[in-house]
Amino acid sequence: MLPIAHPARHPTLRAPPLRRAPAPARARLSDRARARTLAGARPPSAGAAETETASTSGASGSVLSFLCPLLKLLGGGDPSQERNDVVEVATSSISSLARLPWGSKVATTSGENIDSATSAPTLQLYEFEACPFCRRVREAMTELDLSAEVYPCPKGSLRHREMVKKIGGKEQFPLLVDASTGVTMYESGDIVNYLFRQYGQGRSPSSGLLQSTIFTGWVPTLLRAGRGMTLWNKAGVVPAEKLELFSYENNSYARIVREALCELELPYVLQNVGEGSSKMEALLRISGSQHVPYLIDLNTGFQSGDYKKILSYLFKQYSIST
Repeated sequence: MLPIAHPARHPTLRAPPLRRAPAPARARLSDRARARTLAGARPPSAGAAETETASTSGASGSVLSFLCPLLKLLGGGDPSQERNDVVEVATSSISSLARLPWGSKVATTSGENIDSATSAPTLQLYEFEACPFCRRVREAMTELDLSAEVYPCPKGSLRHREMVKKIGGKEQFPLLVDASTGVTMYESGDIVNYLFRQYGQGRSPSSGLLQSTIFTGWVPTLLRAGRGMTLWNKAGVVPAEKLELFSYENNSYARIVREALCELELPYVLQNVGEGSSKMEALLRISGSQHVPYLIDLNTGFQSGDYKKILSYLFKQYSIST
C-alpha cells in the first residue's frame, strides 16, 4: 500500500495564466493537482487540419508486433530484477548517439523561448517508450521546451489503451490531446508539425527530425531489447497523484527510467529540461543539480536523481505484490 502521509511540496515553477481558449486548462508546472478528466477531451473532427494516418498500424505495426515477443525473449527478462549496469548504460548511450542531434537541446536559447516554455498548455501524450514514432514526438517536445502529461500505453496496457480508444476512436500511437486548443490528433508527423506551428514561434522542426525515424528511429528499440514496450506482469498499482520526471528525450539515464514508467503504466508529468531549457533553474532549486533524470513522487515523498535507486523504488512501490 502507498503511505498515507503527504510530504511538503518542493519549490515549483509558476506559470502565468493561459490565453483564453475553448475548454481551457492551466499548465501543470506549478501545482500538482490531478489532470482534468479526459472524458471531456474533444474528439478528432473534420475541422482539424491534420490527418490521422496510423503511426503504429500497417507496416510499422507489423514490425512492432513481430519485434515485441522477439525482443522480450532476447532481452533482459524481468525488468524488476537486478540488471547488468554496464550493458544497460552502454546500449542506452549508443541509442542516444544514434538519435543525435534530436531531443537533446531546445531549439532556441532559454531566454528567447521562456514565454513559450512557461505558458505552454496542458499537453497530454499517449505513447509507449519503445515506439520510434512516439520518440519523434518526445524529441520535438524537448526541442520546444514543452512539458506534458504522459500516459504510457505498453502492449497489454490495462487502462490507458482503452482511454485512447475512447478519446480518439482507435488504438493508435502516439495520440496527442492539447487541452488548451481542443485539438486531438494521431500521426507523429502531424503532431510534430502542429507543435511547431502552435508553440515554435514561427520555427520549423529541426533538420531531419521528420525523416529520421526511417534511418535511426528503430535503433533504441532494438538496442534496448524492447524495454518500454510491454506491461510488466506485476504492474497495476495506480497512484493518487501523478509522478513527476525531469528529463530530456535523448539522455541515456532518463531513457532507462522512462522505460520503467512505461512498463509499470504509471502516468507522470514530464518536465523537459534539454540544454538551454528555461526550466533548468527550477530543477537546480529542487534537486540541487542540473542532472537528469530526477523523479518526484508526491504520493510517498520519494525524490531521487539516481537512476538505479529510481528503478528499485518504482518496481517495489508499484508492484501488485506489495
